[in-house]
Amino acid sequence: MNTAAFTAFRRCGNLVSKSLSPFTKMNTMKPISMNTRSFATSGTEIMSHFSDVKLEGKNIANAMEALAHADAVCFDVDSTVIQEEGIDVLAASLGKGEEVAAWTMKAMEGDTKFEDALAARLDIIKPSRQSILQCLDDHPLQLSPGVDRLVEVLMENGTDVYLVSGGFRIMIEPVAKTLAISKTNIYANTIFFDDNTDHGEYTGFCRDEPTSADMGKPKAVQKIMDEFGYKTVVMVGDGATDAQAKPPASAFIGFGGVAVRDAVREKACWYVHDFHAMINVVEKFGKGMK
Repeated sequence: MNTAAFTAFRRCGNLVSKSLSPFTKMNTMKPISMNTRSFATSGTEIMSHFSDVKLEGKNIANAMEALAHADAVCFDVDSTVIQEEGIDVLAASLGKGEEVAAWTMKAMEGDTKFEDALAARLDIIKPSRQSILQCLDDHPLQLSPGVDRLVEVLMENGTDVYLVSGGFRIMIEPVAKTLAISKTNIYANTIFFDDNTDHGEYTGFCRDEPTSADMGKPKAVQKIMDEFGYKTVVMVGDGATDAQAKPPASAFIGFGGVAVRDAVREKACWYVHDFHAMINVVEKFGKGMK
């Protein structure tokens, strides 16, 4: 094993392994005076300020309250923060789009173990470092509308923001940079490359990353909570692996702005199709908003 690959492998080894009948209300944001903002605003009170917005979910009040007062919010990346599945974009650029997309769908719907789908897709495309960087240059990943503002208001609220993804760190770091999220707040999969080759050929991936396997997102969220002492954490995402993060997350907010998955919608405390209502909750009721 070459020096670069050994260093990455050693880093990997040191990681800590870790029915569609939603409650629906019709509610719109009513005008709110400055003195109604409170550190103790309940979810029920927050909901009362919505009158003509369709709300879906099993426990919307709990999710709204958790979001407003969260210590941290963890976002899935593919089909949530960005409008694509990053690995599908990469596969298409390498002429393997349809084959890989089929595996992605199985993983997102919960029809196969995530680790099996991840290994199968990487075996199909075997991406080099150069091919990934070229793909990102040719096809920059597109942010979902409103996510930049949501991240901004969360940070203004004193809420820490994390990206917790079954995708690849090398593809997620540019997204994090755009959103002013620190690289240290990324929990994602690490690909190994042989940097002694001309293009940095693919040699494997780190199987000890929490997000490389099924039930990896709850492990990642628990690790974040343990390390920083967070009490209230919200998970936001579109897939079955995101729904698994509650518990330990206080609430799971399902996102259907890119792809609607019925199994995910059924499990979500609150299910949204865009980020506007979430932004309103944080702006109007956030713990740190003045």
